[in-house]
Amino acid sequence: MFSKLLTPKWILTTLLVLAALAVLARLGIWQLDRLELRRAFNAHYSEVMDMPPLEISAAPAEDLSAMEFRAATVTGVYEYEHQIALRNRYYGNVYGYHLLTPLIFSDGSAILVERGWIPASGNETPVDWRKYDQPGQITLSGILRLGQEPEMGGVPDPELAEGQTRLEFWNNVNLARIQSQIPTPLLPVFFQPDYDPADSQPPIIPARPEIEISEGPHFGYAMQWFTFAVMLALGYPFFLRKQLSEKK
Repeated sequence: MFSKLLTPKWILTTLLVLAALAVLARLGIWQLDRLELRRAFNAHYSEVMDMPPLEISAAPAEDLSAMEFRAATVTGVYEYEHQIALRNRYYGNVYGYHLLTPLIFSDGSAILVERGWIPASGNETPVDWRKYDQPGQITLSGILRLGQEPEMGGVPDPELAEGQTRLEFWNNVNLARIQSQIPTPLLPVFFQPDYDPADSQPPIIPARPEIEISEGPHFGYAMQWFTFAVMLALGYPFFLRKQLSEKK
């Protein structure tokens, strides 16, 4: 019977079945890969949550790019000339922006601070944002975050138009591109201050979503795809045998 799989009458069907088996197996492997990524993230998050807060007032020697989500306090002075805004941010149902401002440390380096939400109305230009200036040295508590590239289907940041030297409004915290328009050297992370429920005046620091530490559904999905592959691999020969027996 198996020789029939490669006869002209059945070869196209056989090839389609083999292609489907390859796709199903790849989907299962993809879910296992996602499971490993999820486990690695969970381990990293649990590890940094157990670490004491970093106190940053100058560029640290340790690699902060490996410290995402670690608690920290930062001390410095805001530099408002090069602050930017993130589009499409809401406070309740009110459209606005998140204001990001470099905080300059004692050694001249800086970290980009996501200061919080401001309404879009009345804040169309960087000059308008200056009403939120906080002069003098400031100490903030919060967490470190890595720069954000647009997710699949997300909106990338626009390229500079001819004659344009900087972007004022961004869609993502793209630290590499933001650094290109800020003369002060930025740390490889940005800073999200802790949420204050009593804060009601812009810029309002948003509450951070709770991060779920679980393995998610990836293992179950992987087993599902592998099960479909086994069912197809075992079922196709029986289907072929039935078709051949009916024609005798």
